[in-house]
Amino acid sequence: MARFDIYSNPYAAERVHTPFLVDVQNDHLGPLDSRVVIPLRSLRVMPKPAHRLNPLLEVAGKQWVLDTASLAPVLASLLRKPVGRAEAAEADVLDALDTLFESY
Repeated sequence: MARFDIYSNPYAAERVHTPFLVDVQNDHLGPLDSRVVIPLRSLRVMPKPAHRLNPLLEVAGKQWVLDTASLAPVLASLLRKPVGRAEAAEADVLDALDTLFESY
């Protein structure tokens, strides 16, 4: 598991509107049983993303909204093989986290 890996949402009932999760936890905390993730949601669910807080990320050829304010822990054992990496959007993801936790 690595920071900025993208996983399929392990919760089947949520996949229709939130198909992916982005791991944003520091790699040095790998031994923990959980990982902090941010959901990637459909533009249908979040049609007006907030500037800086909700950047768009491309996964599987489609645009998804990073729902930063909904970050949550997920058991690491539920996160299977990554389906992609968000390292191309690393600056946007870090900016979104700074917007949530730091200054705006």
